Amino acid sequence: MRKLFYENINITDFTATVLSCEPVEKKNLYRVLLNATAFFPEEGGQSADRGVLAGREVLDVQIREGYIHHYLGEPVAGAMLQEITEGAVVMGCIDWEHRFSNMQQHSGEHLFSGTVHAKYGYDNVGFHLSDSEVTMDFSGVIPPEGLKEIEDVVNRAIFLNIPSEIVFLEGEEAQRAEYRSKLTLTEAVRVVRFPGYDACACCAPHVARTGEIGCLKVVGAINYKGGTRVSMLCGRRAMELFRHDRDILVMTANYLTTNTDEVYESVNRLKAENTELKAKLKQAGLELMRRKVDAIPEGAGNAVLFESADADQAVIREAVNVLMEKMGGFCAVFAGNDTEGYRFIIGKKGGDARLASNILRERFGARGGG
Repeated sequence: MRKLFYENINITDFTATVLSCEPVEKKNLYRVLLNATAFFPEEGGQSADRGVLAGREVLDVQIREGYIHHYLGEPVAGAMLQEITEGAVVMGCIDWEHRFSNMQQHSGEHLFSGTVHAKYGYDNVGFHLSDSEVTMDFSGVIPPEGLKEIEDVVNRAIFLNIPSEIVFLEGEEAQRAEYRSKLTLTEAVRVVRFPGYDACACCAPHVARTGEIGCLKVVGAINYKGGTRVSMLCGRRAMELFRHDRDILVMTANYLTTNTDEVYESVNRLKAENTELKAKLKQAGLELMRRKVDAIPEGAGNAVLFESADADQAVIREAVNVLMEKMGGFCAVFAGNDTEGYRFIIGKKGGDARLASNILRERFGARGGG
């Protein structure tokens, strides 16, 4: 099977001969083998290409024992539907926007991982590239200032628009060459090089020049299995995230009637004010609840109070404790209303309040309680 994505990384349309086509378990899903394909399969931590084949949507592309299997779904509106019988010649079309986005992310990952390896000596022991996230797992801890420095180095390499080099090495040449690899490779090795920054064994499509990556932005980092898991985005994905976050920042600044560079201070001030108001409200609620409890005649036995839905849980608990000391019977506070339901705490000094809770569950379907 010819892998056309190795012959021409920019290919979008191609024709090929069907070697086999068979239905799979899911309804209206077919598995197709071709004598040549431009669809890159899910491999090396990267999601598969998308597109159209024989007028049908390509839902997945997997490689099994050296053969690339195309999984086809429903016909695509506006596409020319073709027979996919053995020997038929069919047309395929790659979703270039999706392919190019994957190329940007993967090439950016190589630059980032190569720079980490050069600076810290850490290996990239895990890589995941899906349509929603890009993560890299490194074998050591990278401090926050180190991540910023590496991000700067990678973006400098992107701005220099360095050409990539892709070579196939085998035999002694492969043994002598220096390149990163997660596996011990004994056959011909495909090495992707970004001169001065990285050389890595890789099966995936990559950009022709680093400038095509656009930019790289680290969007998260966590400690993971004794090392660091880094999340990053490149190119259009990074721009979409920046636009999304910028829109939120501007809307927040407008809501607070302040400048974007003063949003953090404004939010912190509001948080402090809110904490202070909550404390005052809680204290007022305790005072009000004490007055209600004091108004109940002592030793009256069972006692129940009903409060509004926004009553503080700590205030309710305190009221039940005071009632138990004063009344001697079952004491409860319910907070809520008949439409949305109630939260409740029930207690009985020297007794078992679960008896009352069980009755509420049996008769009214109550849950929880205390």
